[in-house]
Amino acid sequence: MPALAAEDVYALAPYAKTLGVVFDEMTAGGVRARLAHDSSLSTVGGALHGGALMGLADVSGAVCAALNGPVGSAPATVESTTHFLRPAHTDVVATARPLRVGRITVVEVDVHDAEGELCARVTQVVTTVKPKTS
Repeated sequence: MPALAAEDVYALAPYAKTLGVVFDEMTAGGVRARLAHDSSLSTVGGALHGGALMGLADVSGAVCAALNGPVGSAPATVESTTHFLRPAHTDVVATARPLRVGRITVVEVDVHDAEGELCARVTQVVTTVKPKTS
């Protein structure tokens, strides 16, 4: 299992830092990341935009898959299914856990609001690839 730090993620996938994803835990068994509610990420009624929730979930799931993949490989999401369950009007926390680890890794990500309510559930199929060097 490769070691990974937040700065590694931000270097490989700058969008994670641009979105504002902060990592609290990164292990092969699970990834916990959070996103602060900000009006620039909101939609109708002040809830976080679905794209922001999906971005948080995708980054969390990809990191979880990478931590379960070969050293030196990078994650590539092949498929992602999101179920939006309720609007998020607060900061949110994503918890990603591997459901199946192999050449293709399946990850489930739950996104909860500050009250602990489940706002979205995402299932991702992630493969790993050798990163291109420039």
